[in-house]
Amino acid sequence: MKAIEITNPLPIPLLKDFTAPLLGVHVPAGFPSPADDYIEERINLNDYIVTHPSATFYYRAEGSSMIDAGIFDGDLLVVDNSLTPRNNDIVVAIIDGERTLKQIKIANGKICLSPKNVNYKPIEITESMNITVCGVLVCNIHFHKR
Repeated sequence: MKAIEITNPLPIPLLKDFTAPLLGVHVPAGFPSPADDYIEERINLNDYIVTHPSATFYYRAEGSSMIDAGIFDGDLLVVDNSLTPRNNDIVVAIIDGERTLKQIKIANGKICLSPKNVNYKPIEITESMNITVCGVLVCNIHFHKR
């Protein structure tokens, strides 16, 4: 299996005026129930996923090392490089020249970049490694296509 690697940031401008209606009903994921078609408000997705527009970048995920975090091959990743990474954040990092997407785990004075798939092993960060954290994952967008 291939580990998740990050391609270069996508040159996608933020959708400044993109709004869509937010319906005032919830969609059950279990047993269906009747619902109203009441529009509660219009929402702009940028208001939910982009806090720092000049520091936000889009990437595409590749591989399967983060599937247990709900991040799949081809997902669109929204990454904010103005955020300070904290324990358990998912980050885009460059380790010895290679990009990767992993969860930061800090324990007992050690830092690991951990996959979220039992078929992969964590990467323990050592002083001999050249590592740069490019940003913190804000959200991923998973496309459901036929």
